[in-house]
Amino acid sequence: MSKIRIIARLDIKGPNVIKGIRFDGLRIMGRPDELAMRYYEQGADELLYIDTVASLYGRDNIAQVVREAAGHIFIPMTVGGGIRSVEDARALLQSGADKVAVNTAAVKRPELITEIAEALGSQAVVASLQVKKKGPESWEIYIDNGRETTGIDAIGWAKRAASLGAGEILVTSVDRDGTAMGFETELVKAVVQAVNIPVIAGGGAKTPEDISDLVLETGVDAVTVASMIHYKRYRVGDIKNVLKAKGVPVVEH
Repeated sequence: MSKIRIIARLDIKGPNVIKGIRFDGLRIMGRPDELAMRYYEQGADELLYIDTVASLYGRDNIAQVVREAAGHIFIPMTVGGGIRSVEDARALLQSGADKVAVNTAAVKRPELITEIAEALGSQAVVASLQVKKKGPESWEIYIDNGRETTGIDAIGWAKRAASLGAGEILVTSVDRDGTAMGFETELVKAVVQAVNIPVIAGGGAKTPEDISDLVLETGVDAVTVASMIHYKRYRVGDIKNVLKAKGVPVVEH
């Protein structure tokens, strides 16, 4: 088993980090710079920034937030939201991001994944899947921050994104997001088994034990956390200590 990465997820709307339940009912959590530094100091392995309104309103993506963080935070940063072209991706990497996460634009035009991978390297492209359950062992891709259905099978799209050149898959359960109901384990397991690139899972963690259970059951490579650290129920270091006690190897800083 490879060492599991704990990734702090920061959903950005305007000047604030926000958090909702199933991508709705948003509450302000704080300023991006303050939360990013807090989680960096707590031992987060990576930061994931998602501009939650970029796709909906065509906003400029959050290069300035990344530029400020890159000056004093020295862990990988992934940025998603509103990335429609190689130029958008390159601008974010030049601002200090290490990877870009693509969802809406890539679902609408899948070759975007290949274009970014060929220009900037597969390691720079994360295919972000926002997923809702349709039925037994059946899940559907959603876009525009969980607002719009597509009719696309999630497992099939994960396979296609990997074949197009994505270096990682980020799978987030919209049904579980912010609910503290635990992960949608069967979904994560299905994605992990479908692709041969690293898979990051998010949506639903309440306790560190939820994370250790998911890792041991699915073999997922990394987990995103938001509510459980935003509401200060746990520090990143607390999560890692529980994982180690459960026999799950973690990245040490």
